[in-house]
Amino acid sequence: MGFVESAKLAARNALLEDLGPNILTGDITSESVIGDECGAAIIVAKETGVIAGLPVSEAIFAELSPEIEWQPVFEDGTQVQVGQTVARIKGDLKVILKGERCALNFLSHLTGIATLTKQFVEETQGRAKIFDTRKTIPGLRILEKYAVQVGGGHNHRIGLFDAILIKDNHLFERDLATSIEAAKAAQAGLVEVEVETIEQLKVAIASKADIVLLDNMEIEEIKAAVQLAKGKVEVEVSGGIRLNNVSDIAEAGPDRISVGALTQSARAVDFSMTVVSREST
Repeated sequence: MGFVESAKLAARNALLEDLGPNILTGDITSESVIGDECGAAIIVAKETGVIAGLPVSEAIFAELSPEIEWQPVFEDGTQVQVGQTVARIKGDLKVILKGERCALNFLSHLTGIATLTKQFVEETQGRAKIFDTRKTIPGLRILEKYAVQVGGGHNHRIGLFDAILIKDNHLFERDLATSIEAAKAAQAGLVEVEVETIEQLKVAIASKADIVLLDNMEIEEIKAAVQLAKGKVEVEVSGGIRLNNVSDIAEAGPDRISVGALTQSARAVDFSMTVVSREST
């Protein structure tokens, strides 16, 4: 499923959750106090961040009514400042109010991911590529991985279906070399294998793995592993990656660093919506 389809599905599910089975009349407050009125509203950044999710917010209002006019002020990937208007919405006031919270929730969450990703990318200074993981909110993976790209990061495999990654639980009472051989025989693309020791790394190299994932290694171990693997296999580092240590890890020389925190622990960036005009129809 691509980004556009994922955005539409996420928008529909979010609205059903917020408005109940009848999204046309589910906002009982607005239905009670708002008449047939048109209006305009603005979405404003309350914090600095790398904006992501504007198309998802647009999908919220499009799902509610094709009559709503959505006007983004910036494109995703723009660094926005406190107080800046990031989008304007015009149309049926009740529709605008129905979509408010869902639109803001997506915008805040995805902007948080993009902002944190950019911080990690800046810390590495181009010495290693920053990748995400599968540590995502169920149902939002495509959108969250999109936000990682917006922040300058790269996507690891989307799911279990599109890349091979042999991990420790796959290897329980199984031989590493035999497992790599079986994975390569499947001809399902690149074969990545998680290793926890230098000895496992040597086996992975000899077995012609395409990528090795150094799991929770100390800096000196990473340096030794990188030297051993240089020119033979691509090296990824994962486990315990934080903003305060990613620069040192990048300096150790891996090709890529995967960071679960990008999608698992990113703090939402706050946005608000304010109605700025209304008139009866």
